[in-house]
Amino acid sequence: MKLAPYVSKLNASQEYQQFIKENKDAFMIAGFFVLDFEAGSNIHQIDFYIPSKNKVAAFTLDNKVILQELSFPSRKKPEQLDIRTNIDLDALKGILEEEMKNRNITDGIKKIIAVIQVLEGKKIWVINGLLSGMGLLKATIEDDSRTILKMEKLSLLDYMRQIPAEQLVKMQGVLSKEEATENEGEVKVVGGNLAQGGNVEKEEINSQLENLNKIEKELQKLEKEKAEFEKREKAKGIGMDATAKSSNIKNSVTKIQKKSIARVKKK
Repeated sequence: MKLAPYVSKLNASQEYQQFIKENKDAFMIAGFFVLDFEAGSNIHQIDFYIPSKNKVAAFTLDNKVILQELSFPSRKKPEQLDIRTNIDLDALKGILEEEMKNRNITDGIKKIIAVIQVLEGKKIWVINGLLSGMGLLKATIEDDSRTILKMEKLSLLDYMRQIPAEQLVKMQGVLSKEEATENEGEVKVVGGNLAQGGNVEKEEINSQLENLNKIEKELQKLEKEKAEFEKREKAKGIGMDATAKSSNIKNSVTKIQKKSIARVKKK
């Protein structure tokens, strides 16, 4: 999967040409991609920032070109991105797998959620991966050198602990309205870093919340996959009972949410 054909498709589209005509100050800031190695449900999206409107224009390039204008959650101006990258989409999996071997991570990669953006003058790939063992993989890769700057494997509970308290409150509302929101339009990730705690600025929190919307939807799919995985393991007679395991996870997540919500209320 190369980036060039999608860029060409964007430049040739009527939607993009009309957009540039109406927003001459707009510039590219990010690419968002979902690479599904099992179902093949891939997403290719390129974002532009419109300074005069303080909005983001997100172009989805799968099948037909779709344009969405979204509010920009931070007052900090994003850096301009040159989409000509040293790493192509089809190389990301191999780069991650090589580093996973060095770290003795034996799980296979089922899905990659990748954001390419410029951070402090450098093109950086921010990666969230879904693994075959129901774990999550987080990594950052410098595009020019193809160097992995950071990598860690997390469980679902580890991920929940890293989500800011404000986001857990939001997620509680989302989960209670799961059916109502199931078919809502996608919300674009502009940045890729997850907060490591609650002591961040309000505008940074808002940016982090925007970043998590896409990943939350992918995690909902992960939950369904996890249930199927547990059924298969139960049929083989391996591991603990699927129902009990699911209950344990749900109870643990609920406890984390209650503690985080309590902290927010105290504030």
